[in-house]
Amino acid sequence: MTAAFDAFFMRMALREAEKAAADGEVPLGSVVVAPAVLEPAHDGHPPVFDCNPSMARILGRAHNMTEGLSDATAHAEMLALSSAFQTRGDWRLSGARLYVTKEPCPMCAGAIVLARLDAVVWGVSDPKRGGGTTFGIFDHPGINHHPAIVTGVLEDDAKALLQDFFRSRRAD
Repeated sequence: MTAAFDAFFMRMALREAEKAAADGEVPLGSVVVAPAVLEPAHDGHPPVFDCNPSMARILGRAHNMTEGLSDATAHAEMLALSSAFQTRGDWRLSGARLYVTKEPCPMCAGAIVLARLDAVVWGVSDPKRGGGTTFGIFDHPGINHHPAIVTGVLEDDAKALLQDFFRSRRAD
């Protein structure tokens, strides 16, 4: 995918994160997208995807709802994945990309691997609890699926949203 394609859907994830902040939740948002296929995989070649965001299908989107649902698993990624499973009618999300404003935690990273997503795109890395950078889940040799990873997409915007949220919480 192109940088413009990734930025388009990261902006959508940022809007979801803003909804979380408005609800008093940690501002994380996520979107699951299936790019349009121009040419299916054949003769050992991977599929060719359309890089036009308007041709992609949004399978699911969500924001953090752990406080509102009193559920430790109600992370933006988990909720967006659940929506995508329902939309697709399958637990396999091959061909899809997950956009999230902050690097997925180990729980979400595990769900991403199990869902067989093609790629995970995030804004801000999480050096303390990141499922990829800290725990190495996405590239662990013992797993059977390794999604492509794209980091730093609209990182400054995602970071500012988190910093503003926690700054305001400390001020209260």
